[in-house]
Amino acid sequence: MRRLRLVPETTNINFFRWAGVTFGGSVVVAVLSVLMFFAMGLNYGIDFTGGTSIRTESTQGVDVGAYRAALEPLGLGDVVISEVFDPTFDDDENVASIRVQNQGGEGSIAASTLAEIESALVAVDPELQITSTESVSGKVSNELIWTAVLAVTGAMAAICFYIWLRFEWQFAVGALVALLHDVLITIGVFSLLQLRFDLSIIAALLTIVGYSINDTVVVFDRARENLRKYKEMPLIDVLNLSANETLSRTVMTSGTTLIALIALLVLGGDVIRGFVFAITFGIVIGTYSSIYVAKNIVLMLGVKRDWSKAAATAGGKYADIDA
Repeated sequence: MRRLRLVPETTNINFFRWAGVTFGGSVVVAVLSVLMFFAMGLNYGIDFTGGTSIRTESTQGVDVGAYRAALEPLGLGDVVISEVFDPTFDDDENVASIRVQNQGGEGSIAASTLAEIESALVAVDPELQITSTESVSGKVSNELIWTAVLAVTGAMAAICFYIWLRFEWQFAVGALVALLHDVLITIGVFSLLQLRFDLSIIAALLTIVGYSINDTVVVFDRARENLRKYKEMPLIDVLNLSANETLSRTVMTSGTTLIALIALLVLGGDVIRGFVFAITFGIVIGTYSSIYVAKNIVLMLGVKRDWSKAAATAGGKYADIDA
């Protein structure tokens, strides 16, 4: 019985051949992502800005201009109106998202104000109905921002500490740089496309961090084994060999995960689309960084080999610790 193989059983790809393009390009894109974040910012959701998100549905088409004109006399302040597109919607299913800033320092809109909003919109479209509302106060939104930053930073720090114990400090630095690369570029894409950035995206970033480090650890573990096995082989060749030996596993794991994610991206609906897009993009960029970023950092820093140890235990200080 033949087994399915997306890559040959044995490969001999020189992943360092175009290091100037792959690693250098990653550095440039990461820097551009940071600049883009400060220049364009993120399209923060209600979770981070505070206010109320109102979802409407109608059998008639969404007229953003008419909706905005109808709400303007109410004096609600900053109001963002957008039509929600989804291939799973029926032809007569027209959905709009209306975001209203905090009213009087409170996140939730008073029932009377919500009734005024509904009356104003119904005057434009008699078929319109408000299907859901979601409110977050300004104080809670500020707390959520700091909690999100601490969650991502803490997760990355804990992972790097584990890598340092499991391997050597050079590997921990390589893993940290790869994780920063993945997170920064993902945020840069959200800034460029102005996709909604809310708590679900923070959950996606944490998922990306975990998935990326999983790929990196697989390559690093094989590299540690090969460092013991091939004591005379140059470090660059050991890292190349390790990446080639784990390439089939990496492609199969990422490929099968992407199949499920793409199905969710197309059929999952607009509510989870941002979350699924972040994970899908993160898996692609995370797989790339495991091969082209983390290994380059380890090569630059070098790995000290202890030639006095026997082959069975040779390697890093903590090489005998099981994961």
